[in-house]
Order: sequence, then C-alpha cells, then structure tokens
Amino acid sequence: MSWIIRPARPDDVGHLYEMAKLTGGGFTNLPPHRSALADKLSQSAAATARPDETLHDDLFVMVLQDTQTGEVRGTCQMFSSIGGKLPFYSYRLVQQTQHSRELDRTFRNQVLQLVTDLEGTSEVGGLFLHPSARAGGLGMLLARSRYLFIAMHRKRFANRLLAELRGVVDAQGNSPFWDGVAGRFFGMTFRDADEFNALHGNQFIADLMPRHPIYVALISADAQAAIGVPHESGRPAMRMLQDEGFAYENYVDIFDGGPTLITQTDSVRTIAAARSDALLNREASAAFGEQALIATGRLGEFRCCVGTRELDHHGIAIDSATRQALNIDAGAETWSVAR
Repeated sequence: MSWIIRPARPDDVGHLYEMAKLTGGGFTNLPPHRSALADKLSQSAAATARPDETLHDDLFVMVLQDTQTGEVRGTCQMFSSIGGKLPFYSYRLVQQTQHSRELDRTFRNQVLQLVTDLEGTSEVGGLFLHPSARAGGLGMLLARSRYLFIAMHRKRFANRLLAELRGVVDAQGNSPFWDGVAGRFFGMTFRDADEFNALHGNQFIADLMPRHPIYVALISADAQAAIGVPHESGRPAMRMLQDEGFAYENYVDIFDGGPTLITQTDSVRTIAAARSDALLNREASAAFGEQALIATGRLGEFRCCVGTRELDHHGIAIDSATRQALNIDAGAETWSVAR
C-alpha cells in the first residue's frame, strides 16, 4: 500500500496541469491553464486555513499521491456551497402537457428550463485519475475519500450534495448538446465556451441565454440523444455515485447536457456509515481485521488511505503500514468506513 489522499498544495500546480492536459475537454473543474489551477489551489489553501466550523463558499482540492515515489496521479474537489459568488445554472428537463378539446388530443412536450434551483448545495467533482493509475480501486479511494472528509467536517457542508458528470463529447472535443442548444445563441464553439467558463465563470450564460423554455422536439436529434447521458469515461463514476445514493432528478449541465446527480448529504452511504474512534496502541489482526478507508487529521492535515482495521468497544486498531502512511500515534481520532 503506497497511495494516500491529501489536500493539494500550491506546489502541486504542475501535477494538476499535466493531468488537466489529458482530460480531453469538457472538464470544467480541471482546466488546462496554470493560472486557473493556481487560483483553485489558493482557494483550497484558504479553505483549509479557515478556523470556524461554518458553511461558507469553500473549495477543497485533494490529490492522490504515491508515498513511495511522491508522484501525484489523481485529484478530486469539493465545493461546500455552490452559487454563492457566481450563479449556478442548470437545465431542468420538464414535461408540459396540453390538451385540445376540439381535436380531442393531449400533447406532451419536454422542455429545457434554465434554472438556479441547486444554488446553496454542496458539490463533489473534479475527479480525475491519470491513465497510468486507473486500476486497483484508486478511483474508489479518490471518490469515497471526499465523503469521509465531509463526514469529518460536516458543519462545513450543506444538507444536499450534487455531482455533475461530463456529458457526451466526441473525439474532436465537440459537444452535440452545445451545438444543438446554447451554441446557437453564443456564436462560440463548445471548447471556447467551456474554456471561458473555467476561467471566468458562467455569468455570460445569464447575459446571453434566452429565458424562455426550449422545446426539446425543436433541437437536433443528436442534441436530444445527449440529454442526461454521461461521457463514456464517466460511466464508472456514475455507477459509484448511484451506489452511494445519488440519483438523477432531470437536471443537466448547460454546456454538454451531462446528468447532475443529487442526494441528501447525510444519506450518502459512506457518510452514514463513517465512524470516529480513538486509535489503539496495537496492530490490527490479519485474521480478524477488514479492509477499510481510514482517515485522520483536520482540514489541511487530512490524510486518507486504504488499510486494515479492527474495531472493538475500546477503539480502532490499524495495520502498521497504514499507521505509518497516516503518521499517527495511539489516541489519535481516526475515521473509517468499510471498503
């Protein structure tokens, strides 16, 4: 075991930049721009330095690091309350029913409504694994480490939690949903709009997007087919979210039409099952222990890895390799959840 999740530091900007260049576009939370990434790391540092345990407009950036080589091969993010400084727009897919008495017919049409319903919700996102690290359950470690962090800092997060999944984007970086909907009003390619949003926020959507509902039947077939569909590479992430209790509630991303999944924060499986125990002064038994995600440390000192735990009414025992990776001594507060 050599992988650990820790908060990102300003000197991780080079690692994040190299990973950002591998995303293939449409990954707003990980833009391939050093200045934008440096700004994210600055926000994360400010969030971990804030002492009061209250809900605020915080961003936390984590990285996956090999403790033996020092290489960073993954990242993820948490937003404690979206839509505070900049509006958070979504399309909501709704059905309108109309009846003609003269024709004796009922017409049902789907429409896309531009909404800010999800403002104030916490968000998990920005999860990316380097292609060389997409094995061995590291995606699971990255994803679920966020929920342990939230459980350990519960007052800093809202009662609802969402995750936006990247939508359908082709090999050339084009989005059929953007081309069929918003692109018609902005005169920008999907790549240009996505890049502008990553660097400057999406206020330009509010300035230029028509306020009236958009009838789905009037947009192209390719755009219709992309509504609520995740990018091929995001399907495993969608399954992990659903396993945690997230559900699709007909909200989609305004750029690529990807699905937004939502749940109650305290209903997330990992958060609900997470427990806090004092670390015992003994090693977990291989015969009686179980594999678990194990974390410790407040805010900037947060660390999380996979190890062996053994629970009893006195506290938690962990294996020596995990104790060394987390750098903790007997008596330390330790959070864990079964793998």
